[in-house]
Amino acid sequence: MGEVITVTGMVLSAMPVGDYDKRLVLLTKERGKITAFAKGSRRQNSPLLAPSRPFAFGTFSVYEGRTAYTLHSASISQYYETLTTDMEAVTYGFYFLEFADYYGRENIDGGQILNLLYVTLKAIQNNNIANTLVKLIYELRLMVINGEYPQVFECIHCSKKLTSGYFSPVRGGMFCEDCKGFARGGMSTSEATTYAMQYIVAAPLEKLYTFTLTKDVEKELAQRVSNYKKCYVDKEFHTLSVLEAITT
Repeated sequence: MGEVITVTGMVLSAMPVGDYDKRLVLLTKERGKITAFAKGSRRQNSPLLAPSRPFAFGTFSVYEGRTAYTLHSASISQYYETLTTDMEAVTYGFYFLEFADYYGRENIDGGQILNLLYVTLKAIQNNNIANTLVKLIYELRLMVINGEYPQVFECIHCSKKLTSGYFSPVRGGMFCEDCKGFARGGMSTSEATTYAMQYIVAAPLEKLYTFTLTKDVEKELAQRVSNYKKCYVDKEFHTLSVLEAITT
């Protein structure tokens, strides 16, 4: 067995293996998304019992194998316990984990996604911002981190600075009034929604969840984010189906 390495990360998923083990998917700052086996973690007296569950965030000491890692020990700084007392919040949380898993890759710095996930799970526990808005912010910002960066600051065709315009998911951003003919599938987008998208794309992470929207603006933003996501994300998320079932 190889040398023990220590990574900072979060458990995205945990699956039972055999009688007493678990197969974990970790999103780590240093190694990206990795698979680690937590041997004996399903035994009640195992020191790996608590760290081997979704949402556990901290440092993980692992042995590196040829195709996977083996969890040696962990020091968990955040379990997000309050999520488990709120069915809606925890379902949103599992969706955020599943979306992060979709974009996570091994041997690629996972720091940006990990940091976004950390602050997003904090935000979903904050009653000052609607869960639905947290979801929209997370989705758009995560796509930005992955390189699907919508151009929302200026017209794609003529580079005119924008405060409103026509958002084309297929073309990857905004068009001004004069260039709307080039906005294939373009949707007229209000100044408030345009500003919200600009803020989500560019705001410092610590400021990301510090605003609210009216219901009409949030509805418009949801349509823009949903259509943009359909162009770049080729997966149906199981947790979204569960979320829709408990919130409708």
